[in-house]
Amino acid sequence: MSTVVRETQETRVRVVLARGDGMARVDTGLKFLDHMLATLARYAGWALSLEARGDLMHHVMEDVAITLGAAVRQVIPATAARYGERTVPMDDALVQACLDAGGRFFYRGPLKSPLYEHWMRSFSEHAGLTLHLRVLRGTDRHHVTEAAFKALGLALRDAMVDSGAVFSLKGSVVMEVSECSRGD
Repeated sequence: MSTVVRETQETRVRVVLARGDGMARVDTGLKFLDHMLATLARYAGWALSLEARGDLMHHVMEDVAITLGAAVRQVIPATAARYGERTVPMDDALVQACLDAGGRFFYRGPLKSPLYEHWMRSFSEHAGLTLHLRVLRGTDRHHVTEAAFKALGLALRDAMVDSGAVFSLKGSVVMEVSECSRGD
């Protein structure tokens, strides 16, 4: 389980995340974002509790992506299957998500919504994911965005399976980070 809290002058976000039953309790004050996050949790097979408040929609969305990404990074097993790929149809939309949960960030979209495009990039960066989203078909932004969250969730579900093996010729990567005080 991972608990991450992010506070700035603009926002406060609290995430509790574990691999689980797909149940989510989400309250960001943004109904569509709440729906997308609950959808992501359901399809990824997570137990998620997420609360967020902030001054502007953009700030809330970005800080939720950063905080959730950081929580996801903490719960990816060291011996994760790493790779996931799913394509999801939703009415007029057809969206493919391909990812590597191996700790290296790269994102390629785009989605039809600049806010959700930014959300995916911020989430991927802080989760340490390589994520490629391809909108194969679709004109309705709601359907495209929701299909993207569903495809991402299913791909994450596959990638986060504990395989019992390290899928890298490098073996396990160990990295220690020590904090230093600013101005030193």
